[in-house]
Amino acid sequence: MSITSAQVAQSRTRGQWQDFLFMHATRIAAIITLALLAAIIGSLVVASWPSISAFGLSFYTTSTWDPPAQQFGALIPIYGTLVTSAIALVIAIPVSFGIALFLTELSPAWLRRPLGTAIELLAAIPSIVYGMWGLLVFAPIFSTYVQVPLQNAVGSWPLIGSLVQGPPVGIGLLCAGIILAIMIIPFIASVMRDVFEVTPALLKEAAYGLGSSTWEVVWKVVLPYTKTGVIGGIMLGLGRALGETMAVTFVIGNTNLLSSMSLFEPGNSITSALANEFAEAEIGLHSASLMQLGLILFIITALVLAASKVLLMRMAKAEGGKS
Repeated sequence: MSITSAQVAQSRTRGQWQDFLFMHATRIAAIITLALLAAIIGSLVVASWPSISAFGLSFYTTSTWDPPAQQFGALIPIYGTLVTSAIALVIAIPVSFGIALFLTELSPAWLRRPLGTAIELLAAIPSIVYGMWGLLVFAPIFSTYVQVPLQNAVGSWPLIGSLVQGPPVGIGLLCAGIILAIMIIPFIASVMRDVFEVTPALLKEAAYGLGSSTWEVVWKVVLPYTKTGVIGGIMLGLGRALGETMAVTFVIGNTNLLSSMSLFEPGNSITSALANEFAEAEIGLHSASLMQLGLILFIITALVLAASKVLLMRMAKAEGGKS
């Protein structure tokens, strides 16, 4: 059966309409996404404007949080958020890298799939379960076998000793950071494993053929090839750590006192402050200050994303300079 020129023209016209509709549908989706982002930013700014007008920049440098006196400062929640997230990354990145390296390069075939599935299942555990486990199980163990021995061993040292002071109750900034690390390890490890697996086998086999060790293959072949995905996985984990609420609320201590720089001292974070106070906040400066905390968390997340993009651009530029 021959195809006439009219049928060819009709098929071409149909294809052009499909391309036209698809292009505009994707454009509308992108516009809606940007509009939602702008709406979120705008609503946060409007809701927090009374606090911004009343306290100005002092809101970021003041540690006082006194709702009855209508005095609010975000220094302690910001400090707690940054410290716990940093602790989580310091612990989670090497552990996740080791897990991904083992699953892709060293694990026997019979263990690779069940171990990978088990790690992915950890990401499905609700955060409140991590929080309850951290408060009821991990905190007492952490206090007895980590906090007390460390205070006895290095508590009198000039600088390190100040980091381990505090009541031996287990909960605090370090405990919250460790719980966050346990929570984000499955995310970072899964992304690292997936990007490691997309490295062409030919490149790795060539490196092994030249006498490279497993570590050299990973460091000089796999990581340069997958650096974008690795950084993306780390940023995914950091975003989860910055925005985690319930688990942190259980184990951070929820106190707005900054008596020392100790990692064992109870503290507060932006998310835990919002979870504890937002439902009972009075309309006015209290609710506006809480909304400003949400705006600050949004800004921190945006800055982290921007920093990751800048890092990737510099890495790409450095590679171009080498070539």
